[in-house]
Order: sequence, then structure tokens, then C-alpha cells
Amino acid sequence: MSGDDLEQMYQEVILEASKNPHGKEHFAPDLASENASQAGKTTVQATHEYCTPGESHQFNPTCGDEATVHVEVSDQEPYVIERLVWDGHGCSISQASLSVMVDLVEGKTVDEAMELAGTFHKLMESRGKGLDDESAEESLEDGIVFQGVSKYPMRIKCALLGWEGMKDSVAKALAAKA
Repeated sequence: MSGDDLEQMYQEVILEASKNPHGKEHFAPDLASENASQAGKTTVQATHEYCTPGESHQFNPTCGDEATVHVEVSDQEPYVIERLVWDGHGCSISQASLSVMVDLVEGKTVDEAMELAGTFHKLMESRGKGLDDESAEESLEDGIVFQGVSKYPMRIKCALLGWEGMKDSVAKALAAKA
């Protein structure tokens, strides 16, 4: 895919995700953190102590992105991510990445989801060059548009926020089954 095609696709994915974010549900309790209260702001995200099994709160202090990711994993092996939802706010990159992640991961086995997370992480480490493995790039579907984000170290955390939350949520969901 040419750089111009990738840029056009990036614009479309970001626009679609901001208008119609996939997997976004308002479920996190309305809490006010000490720091936010002191600044005259509140956060709608659950802090770690309020997260349920299968839930993880992530915060990117660089950009102010916050997301609480919730997964439901099947009871039988191979474990399947049956439901993946999130609640949060932040920049268009974090919100679009969360939306794309839901489309990629929901319905996949935990192993497949972790492999996709690893592939996305490698894409973020590529510094805009993409991946050497064409099939790995194809596995990311719309997630490949974040290749351009990887050129900007300060924005990588935005794109990875939801993916880190998904990995943590899955680990918590599986630990609760043990």
C-alpha cells in the first residue's frame, strides 16, 4: 500500500472511529480523583481498586487519555474473548485504536488476541516503516493505518493504551477462572 493510500485510509478510520466508536459503552463509575478534583476536573474512569475481574484501567499522562477495558472470556479452553468493551476519553488516536482493537480481537481466542497485540506492538516499534511480514500486516486489517503514528514516539502510547488494557483485562479474567 502506498503512503498516500495509507494516509487516506488513516483519515477514514480515525473519522469513522470518532463518529462511531466500536465497543464503547458507558460503564465505568463516575469517580473524582484527588488530582482531578484539585484541578477542578473529574474523571469518569474507574481506578484500579474499582475494576472488576476482566477489567483494567489505563491512563496515559502524556496525552490525558483514559480507558477502562472490560473483557469476558469463555469458560472452556481454548479461551475465547466473547465480549470486549471500553469506556473512556482521549485523543482521536487512542479512541480509534480502541475501536479497531475491538473489531480485531472480539471473537478471537486469547492466543490469537495476544498474537495480534504483539503484532500491533511491533508495528508501533517500526518508526513508520511497517512490518517485514506481509501476512502480519494483513492480520491487523484497519490497524495497519497506525503505521504512521509509529513515527511519533509521543503518540505511540496513545495507540497502545487500549491494547495494554486488553492484555491486562484478559490476564485478570483468566486469573479469576483459576
